[in-house]
Amino acid sequence: MNGIRALPARQFARLRGQNTVWTFLVLLALVLVFSILRPNAFATVFELRSITTESAILVLLAVGQTFVIVTAGIDLSVGSVLIFSGVVAVKTMNALDSGPHAGWGVIAAGAAAGVAAGLGWGTLNGLLIAKAKVPPLIVTLGTLGMALGTAQILTHGVDTGNVPTALADSLGSGTLFGVPWLIVIAVLVVAAATAGLGLTRFGRYTLAIGSNVEAAQRVGIRVDRHLVKVYALSGLLAGLAGVLNLAHFSSTTLTSGTQDNLTAIAAVVLGGTSLFGGSGSVIGSVIGVFIPAVLQSGFTILQVQSFWQTVAVGGVLVVAVWSDQLRRRRRQR
Repeated sequence: MNGIRALPARQFARLRGQNTVWTFLVLLALVLVFSILRPNAFATVFELRSITTESAILVLLAVGQTFVIVTAGIDLSVGSVLIFSGVVAVKTMNALDSGPHAGWGVIAAGAAAGVAAGLGWGTLNGLLIAKAKVPPLIVTLGTLGMALGTAQILTHGVDTGNVPTALADSLGSGTLFGVPWLIVIAVLVVAAATAGLGLTRFGRYTLAIGSNVEAAQRVGIRVDRHLVKVYALSGLLAGLAGVLNLAHFSSTTLTSGTQDNLTAIAAVVLGGTSLFGGSGSVIGSVIGVFIPAVLQSGFTILQVQSFWQTVAVGGVLVVAVWSDQLRRRRRQR
């Protein structure tokens, strides 16, 4: 019984050690400041719901990126994989039924194709990193260009907007008991990933590899196979994000998603996941996603140039990495 009571305290201590608590306090401070400055515009249910809905797709990318970075890796390709997966999804739907009133069978086939496309890119990343021993930075930088280029070839560089109405009206803009489907799906993914990283063997292996890959090999963890699974997971979530992105915008987004990879990485680092591996928090990454989202919304309402958002997020990111380095030095001493 005492162990059960001590569990929340240990969890809080772990999150505090990863800077997750401090990141959450920064987020609360931003919300408070913008709410005071523009209470009738920012501090509204509509605005907070809009911020959450627009961030839901990025949350999926950040969740996958969390597992990758916990292994001391990096995945620069997720933004392009998102775009490619959306293209594959809509092309599949149009090939089966090009009309706007395509049924759910067609939609399901297209969605499955899009998610499978993301899984394929993720698996390719994992195989090249784990088996061919190519550094993650180089592999995912290469597949970033390959996925985006292939998407542009398939569409001739023009966004495709022939999305079935049922998909756009349901997953894109529909709700479940008043909650947008995008938020519902993001919450389910976050819950599963949180449990997966903290409570399962898959999560323990991921953390062990990031902490000390040689020690992980000595205790019998098949590091190569596990890394393939981790990058495949990142690709799968990017594929799912691509399908949801297609539903939300009723079109492919060949240009607007190219920076999502950097935004997702920044969110993960802001949330307390160490770039050196071995430590991370899915909840922290979700908090990290909302910092730039709140900044963008607040700056827009205050009519501040959007360029200042980039400056602010960059500054917070540098502080987060510096803090992570200080933490590592303290542990080493």
